[in-house]
Amino acid sequence: MARRKKIYEGKAKTLYEGPEPGTLVQYFKDDATAFNAEKRDVIEGKGVLNNRLSEYFMTGLAQIGVPTHFLKRLNMREQLIRAVEIIPLEVIVRNYAAGSMAKRLGLDEGTVLPRPIVEFSYKNDDLGDPLVPEEYIIAFGWASQQDLDDMVALALRVNDFMSGVMYGVGIKLIDFKIEIGRLYDGDFQRLVVADEISPDSCRLWDIETGEKLDKDVFRRDLGSLTDAYTEVATRLGVMPQNVTPVTKPTLIN
Repeated sequence: MARRKKIYEGKAKTLYEGPEPGTLVQYFKDDATAFNAEKRDVIEGKGVLNNRLSEYFMTGLAQIGVPTHFLKRLNMREQLIRAVEIIPLEVIVRNYAAGSMAKRLGLDEGTVLPRPIVEFSYKNDDLGDPLVPEEYIIAFGWASQQDLDDMVALALRVNDFMSGVMYGVGIKLIDFKIEIGRLYDGDFQRLVVADEISPDSCRLWDIETGEKLDKDVFRRDLGSLTDAYTEVATRLGVMPQNVTPVTKPTLIN
């Protein structure tokens, strides 16, 4: 595909204008960042793995009726997506205490939560993506109450799907974050899952050993990030050169 006009460049991805109106090309970079980009490196092959894994998850979500911005993968690093208006919030779903939640509440990492907990953070790197309550979101006009209800419903459906798929290959879904975009058709608006779903945006632990298979490997200097992501891709059978996973993932309806 000929290189097109750059629309936006983030820490892990670059967006280019798409071949048709209302589309974009999303390019996955090898850059790895943590702690609001205070720690950064280039991890060879990371972009390829995240592209393929995000395709796998987005396609699976579409098959169970969860709308996403994903259209198709173009090559090993690029995918064609719908252009959406991103709501300036990260939607976080937690199944176990880890990361900032464990620190905030003084919980041991890995503590099972009584139910999945949905949180919102305001997307602003300069402020460190602070957690915000629904009252703030509505007051500042980032989303309406109906939007929030729909976002929570979408996030919990993603959680059901992801938890089932990961459990099927021996991985525990600790938590994850997604972004939601508005897609317009005339005056009609619908919300769709946008950005990406990959080990960059999830915490994934091996069920038996507790080994971390996500970006915490980079954050905490626990080993090779490429090896961790490749292990996830291998178990899911995502990369063409990989073996068939021991357990076939089952989609959650």
